[in-house]
Amino acid sequence: MTTLIRVLLVDDHPLVIDGIQARLEDEGGIEVVGRASNGQEAVDVAQQLQPDVILMDISMPVMNGLEATRVLQEKMPETRVLILSMHDNREYMVQLIQSGAKGYILKDVSAAEMVSAVETVYRGGTYFSSSASQTLFSQFDQAPKSNSPAASALTRRESMVLKLLAEGRNNKEIAKVLGISVRTVETHRQNIKSKLDIHTAAGLTRYAIEHDLVQLS
Repeated sequence: MTTLIRVLLVDDHPLVIDGIQARLEDEGGIEVVGRASNGQEAVDVAQQLQPDVILMDISMPVMNGLEATRVLQEKMPETRVLILSMHDNREYMVQLIQSGAKGYILKDVSAAEMVSAVETVYRGGTYFSSSASQTLFSQFDQAPKSNSPAASALTRRESMVLKLLAEGRNNKEIAKVLGISVRTVETHRQNIKSKLDIHTAAGLTRYAIEHDLVQLS
């Protein structure tokens, strides 16, 4: 029997939650175990229900999604927060990643992509919908700035691999994008982790943003 991914939905608009729940459950593989209408309620309900993934809006009363993500990472670091928002805003994305969110998708994504995002963060990866990814990574400079700590650590190819890892791509996808073998990607990936002494996808994403491998303006 397939184990269902247990999801908590957080949004202050009941009709939005109804729609999201219907889309997720129609695709299969996901069980919506609870709902919350603001960040504080999300924290309380999450501690009671222990969901695998929390799918959360940003703009909500009482406590917004950004603050709720910070609190959840402190209280429940194993729970994965995936942001679902109408805001295609780089500043929001950066702050949420730094707060511990494992992904960011826009509300106009298809049901199939929403499920894919939930599955990806459930497995320990990060996920950005294509439009969110373009917003976040559009200023990427293939050659790191000379004053960046990463400049002397990573090769140009390793920098490209890091960018794609930060987008939530898996080894096979990275290999296809760069025209190299999966084994070569695995080697680059291990070299990146070793050089930076960072061993999680979320950590690599934060590093890419904070050290100008991804330039934000």
